Amino acid sequence: MVACTEQGTEPLSDTAALAEQIAAIGSDKFATDIVLLDMRSAVGYTDWFVVMSGRNTRQTQAIAEEIAQRMKQDHRLLPLRIEGLKEGTWVLIDFLDIVVHVFDPDARELYRLEELWGQVPTTVIAEA
Repeated sequence: MVACTEQGTEPLSDTAALAEQIAAIGSDKFATDIVLLDMRSAVGYTDWFVVMSGRNTRQTQAIAEEIAQRMKQDHRLLPLRIEGLKEGTWVLIDFLDIVVHVFDPDARELYRLEELWGQVPTTVIAEA
């Protein structure tokens, strides 16, 4: 898979480094419980899940918007789609090779992606 880029740009080949950069952007916007899930051995549709939480829906929206804006600015990388931004409880940003999940606390507890995908290698970037 190749991440979506604007016309005339080269695709990013190191998805691990890009996932780490996305985690750092989330951290800069005060996201908590940031975890990278290495999905390469488990599914064929993405390499990484980047999972993080905001304190409330307004913060999850701000985190998601910053990630999308910085990926476009820094890498000319556009998401295939963004879902849940209006509600802000669970925002999904699909960059194909990397899928970003930004949760509010209640949604994070409800969906428990880390437990669902517990067999994949996990890197904790930041805890609450």
